Amino acid sequence: MATMIVLAAVVASHAPSPSAAVARVEQWRPWIVEASLRFDVPQAWIAAVITAESGGRTHLNGRPITSRAGAMGLMQVMPQTYRALARTHALGPDPYDPRDNILAGTAYLAVMRARFGYPGLFAAYNAGPARYEAHLREGLALPSETQAYIQVLSRAPGSVDLPPAVLSGTRLFFPVASRTDPMRTGASPAPSGGLFAPVGSRPGGER
Repeated sequence: MATMIVLAAVVASHAPSPSAAVARVEQWRPWIVEASLRFDVPQAWIAAVITAESGGRTHLNGRPITSRAGAMGLMQVMPQTYRALARTHALGPDPYDPRDNILAGTAYLAVMRARFGYPGLFAAYNAGPARYEAHLREGLALPSETQAYIQVLSRAPGSVDLPPAVLSGTRLFFPVASRTDPMRTGASPAPSGGLFAPVGSRPGGER
C-alpha cells in the first residue's frame, strides 16, 4: 500500500525482463493460493498487486523491501495495518515473512473490496481508503503515484488493457459492493479474466 514511486522505479530498474518478474512472483504461488482460498480474492489480483508493489522481491539492495512511507514486504503493508490484521487473522509477528505478508495484503484487499467494490479496491489499496473516499466525493484526480500503480497493474499477467480514462486518474472507479445492490442496479461481478472492467460496464454511476 502507498507504494512510493521511487521504490517502484528502483524495483523496475532491477527487472531484467517481464518473464523474470513473473518467475519471481510465481515462487510465491503456494501462498497466493492459500490467501486466495482463505479470503476469497482471485489469485490474479493477488499476483498483480505483488507485481506492482514489490516486483515479487522480498529484499532490495540487501535490505527487506520497504518504501519511504514504511510499507513493508511483498504487498507493501503499512506497519499499523499489519499489526491490526495480524491480531485479527492470527498471523506471525514478522511483517516481512512472505507468507504472512501475502495473507495480510490479501486480507486488506478483501476489506477494500467490501468497502469500495470492484475495481475501486485497487486504488484504495494503494492510495489509502481516506484518500480514495475523497477522490470519489470531490471528483479530484488520483495521486500520480496511484495512477502509475494502476498502469503497472494493467500490465500484470492476467490483466486487461485499461481505457484512457482509467490511465488518466480522473474519476476512474465506482464503488460496487458497499454502495449499491448489484441485484437492483445490474452491476456485474468482477470478470475472472482481468483486473478491470471496461468503462462502459459501470452501473449508472462513477467508479
